[in-house]
Amino acid sequence: MDLYYAFSMLIIVATAFAYINMRFLKLPSTIGIMVIAILVSIAVVIIKKVTSAHPLSNFSTLIGHIDFTQVLMGGMLNFLLFAGAININLKDLKEQKLPVIVFSSLSVIISTFVVGFTLYFLLDVILPMVHIHHQVPLIYCLLFGALISPTDPVAVLGILKEAKVSKSLETKVAGESLFNDGVAVVVFTLLFNIAQGFESVHDLTFISVSWLLIKETVGGILVGLALGELGVYMMRQVKDYKVSVLITLSIVMGGYMIAYGMNISGPLTMVTAGLIIGDSRRKVLENHTLETNYIGVFWELIDEVLNAILFLFIGFELLLIPNIGHYWAIGILGIIVVLFARYVSIRIPTVIIPFKEKFSKGTITILVWGGLRGGVSIALALSLPQGPYKETIIAITYFVVVFSIIVQGLSISKLAGKINVQ
Repeated sequence: MDLYYAFSMLIIVATAFAYINMRFLKLPSTIGIMVIAILVSIAVVIIKKVTSAHPLSNFSTLIGHIDFTQVLMGGMLNFLLFAGAININLKDLKEQKLPVIVFSSLSVIISTFVVGFTLYFLLDVILPMVHIHHQVPLIYCLLFGALISPTDPVAVLGILKEAKVSKSLETKVAGESLFNDGVAVVVFTLLFNIAQGFESVHDLTFISVSWLLIKETVGGILVGLALGELGVYMMRQVKDYKVSVLITLSIVMGGYMIAYGMNISGPLTMVTAGLIIGDSRRKVLENHTLETNYIGVFWELIDEVLNAILFLFIGFELLLIPNIGHYWAIGILGIIVVLFARYVSIRIPTVIIPFKEKFSKGTITILVWGGLRGGVSIALALSLPQGPYKETIIAITYFVVVFSIIVQGLSISKLAGKINVQ
């Protein structure tokens, strides 16, 4: 009953916030829900300080007891990635395969180390000079770099469409953000293992690290291909949209269990399977078999509902950082460092790799400013074990995520309309 009660409350609150946003704020749906949740969280914190209101305390306790990391990484993320992947045109993605592969892998690694080393230098060298003490070991700064590097397409894709940017740029942003979650989780896991067992770091050889990366990424893609092809075959045999919807649900739920059991990347499994099924569905629709569109409508609805809950979660995560005001300085530094690292991680590949198309300054600007951070970053931060650095990392992550979604997300449309993008 507790799980049903918690889920019911979240749906009701998300519905209320979505209604308020549509009636009054008129912001993009997910951003509006998150903004209202943040305002409510601030109000709850303030009211709790001046009164002992039991309903508010119970609400804060409810949010605190929800395992956001498990809910997102063990459930919601699989549905969201699959839903996003089936709407990506595989033909367009193939045309942009090199930028997508590079930005979702090499750029993640570059960003991780640029963020980690820059933040360490600022926190442990520069800030103590002005009597601000938030020292964090290098390995934990690198962990922050890994968890903050994956981008989130949820809020920006709809805005980019409204801004009428080119299809190639839209595909780059979508493709990168769909694939880089899996790569970032692998990098985060490697660094986390080093942080937990630093004495045995010599066991992490180049061969062992390479094997883990290959196993996670290649294994996830291969299993996703197999599941996608199996799903397409079964749907072609039955030709019934109700059974087809059940097949896609089974692929997502069963695929996660398979990936978890094989210790391979669940996100990459879901993305690959979604791309295969989405491409097959698109070919069927081109032959005027409109019944197949029910699958797209179903997953679009799932995507909207889960995104509403996800951004509601993000807004309410403020309740888990009771001393958020103590971290404003390093939060602002974190925002600057992440934007700088994003620029470096995009700029370096465009200089050293001979892409088929030349990247204009405008395109790079949109790729940098459109690199929003979201729920995956917060989930990974919350997954860290209790320790002296966890609250600091969570606080910086929250500042970066909120800034990227609200400020970058709401301004990307105007920016894209003013500069030359290709």
